[in-house]
Amino acid sequence: MCGIAGYFTSGKQLSKESLEGMTTCLKHRGPDSAGYYHNGHTGLGHRRLSIIDLTTGSNQPMYSADGRYVIIFNGEVYNFQEIAKELNVTLQTTGDTEVILEAYVQWGPTFVNKLNGMFALAIYDMQANTMFICRDRLGIKPIYYYHQDGLFAFASELKALTGLPELSGKFTVDYNSVKEFLYLGYVPAPNSIYTEVKKFPQGYTGLLDGNSNLTLTPYWVLSEKVTANVITDEAEAKKQLDELVNSAVKYRMIADVPFGTFLSGGVDSSLVTAVAQRNSSVPVNTFSIGFKESSFNEAEHARKVAQHLGTKHHEFMVSYQEAIDLFEDIIDVYDEPFADSSSVPTMLVSKLARQHVTMTLSGDGGDETYLGYGFYNWAQRLNNPLVSALRGPIATALSFGDNRKQRAALMFKYPNKARLKSHIFSQEQYYFGESDFDQYLTPALNSKSRIRMDEDNHVTGRKLSPAEEQAVFDMRYYLPDDLLVKVDRASMKYSLEARVPLLDYRLVEFALNVDPSLKMKDGNLKYLLKQVLYDYVPKEMFDRPKWGFGMPINQWLKKELRHLIDEYTRPELIQKAGLMQPEAVKTLVAQYLSGKDYLYNRVWLTIILHRWWVKNQI
Repeated sequence: MCGIAGYFTSGKQLSKESLEGMTTCLKHRGPDSAGYYHNGHTGLGHRRLSIIDLTTGSNQPMYSADGRYVIIFNGEVYNFQEIAKELNVTLQTTGDTEVILEAYVQWGPTFVNKLNGMFALAIYDMQANTMFICRDRLGIKPIYYYHQDGLFAFASELKALTGLPELSGKFTVDYNSVKEFLYLGYVPAPNSIYTEVKKFPQGYTGLLDGNSNLTLTPYWVLSEKVTANVITDEAEAKKQLDELVNSAVKYRMIADVPFGTFLSGGVDSSLVTAVAQRNSSVPVNTFSIGFKESSFNEAEHARKVAQHLGTKHHEFMVSYQEAIDLFEDIIDVYDEPFADSSSVPTMLVSKLARQHVTMTLSGDGGDETYLGYGFYNWAQRLNNPLVSALRGPIATALSFGDNRKQRAALMFKYPNKARLKSHIFSQEQYYFGESDFDQYLTPALNSKSRIRMDEDNHVTGRKLSPAEEQAVFDMRYYLPDDLLVKVDRASMKYSLEARVPLLDYRLVEFALNVDPSLKMKDGNLKYLLKQVLYDYVPKEMFDRPKWGFGMPINQWLKKELRHLIDEYTRPELIQKAGLMQPEAVKTLVAQYLSGKDYLYNRVWLTIILHRWWVKNQI
């Protein structure tokens, strides 16, 4: 796990000092060493967090045995030992970077199909003067890039690009991204908050020629992994799932440093922890946090799971004040507007875990692959033809009810069936709907931007259920651009590597082709995943409502965080930023403070957007 930065230019050359400056911005991602390759028109910078092969021989940039290629690499490839045997070459290190590079030398760009892991990498061909770029299948590891006027610059985090002196003054706010942030709570790929910066697509390779022309090529496409046939036999499906989870977890236990697991006490983290403990000869380190104030506290559930499994459990009790203090870091950590408040507890548990280990396993991915979110029920409900036909009268009737019914009314106010999936996600999170933008956005922003979601949400192979279609939407957008961003930045802030076994691509492909009746059964979400879990941990430990890893933003905005409302929704600031209508924001805040609690995330979005604007006035 590391930080990478670099550039490739056919025009004006960049200095080595600029490369070093970009790379230094990523020091938190790799505190163990720094390395550079620079020839004027090409620069590669690397910050290393040593996980596998702790010797200096695995420092980067690394050169191929034939001296032609040089690589920088962020992430881990777990099956590198098997690949090394296929290569049949003499290796100088015991790490994965050298194996990846020699695989590229022997097999060319198609080598990525052999990799099982999380990775973002660049390989420069010094002889042909070309650069190869690649990002993993699910988008676990990030790459941002700027590509204009013959310059291609890239980095693990946006801050390394915005801090590049040669790009000073060249960034403008992308109005599409602002609108989509207010709609989704994050900026979806391929865009960033800046018009000039893109996110390199997951499951793609790229090749830069000597003129800095970029050719993108997909090597793994989610929609193409849906097959005509599904697995319907529960016993067989459970057996295969158990074997795949064990394989995925064992791969991700490969490390030359101490490791542990994040254990919230929920289904996903408990399964990952149980399988890790099963495959470990010593007690596995487990980490959970609880709050000294009783609500939003799952520490007790995590403790019971840890005791049953016999792990070496670390439970950290933190105060609300400690969590509130971290809210000030959200903009610095995520670089662009990011509204997922669970980033705060993720940062807290990462900070505390780093005191004991350098790598952790996380349970992310189970909800999207096995239909664990409540809004998958909404997908089924709103795709009912009768409900669809009557959605107008239903919304009107609900709007006269209490807060809960008024919130539900928003679900029925989708503009059209083609936009339903993004609408369901947006309104389940209490965000701004498309029908709100005329009221809340300035005419300049609203007229120049549009929502781009849902447009490519098709699959091959077979017709999916509405819940499955919603899950595919989440795997394309919510998972890589919110959840995985959250974990990557929160953990790397403290130089902690986080691995996600449930997003092994083999597990994802398997889950896509499990009959939906084995995912949602008799109202029981994540049914098949739970059946595997119950072979490790008693079912009784999970007989409780799904809680999640969030924070009580609604309560805090009215008390401890009230100053954020006063500071970042004041009319003069809203007017100066020119993104939202001051009077509409004023009305929104008044409605929220007068008792319409379901509007809290709209207020939170407004705060985050304008805090970002204040810090980065473009």
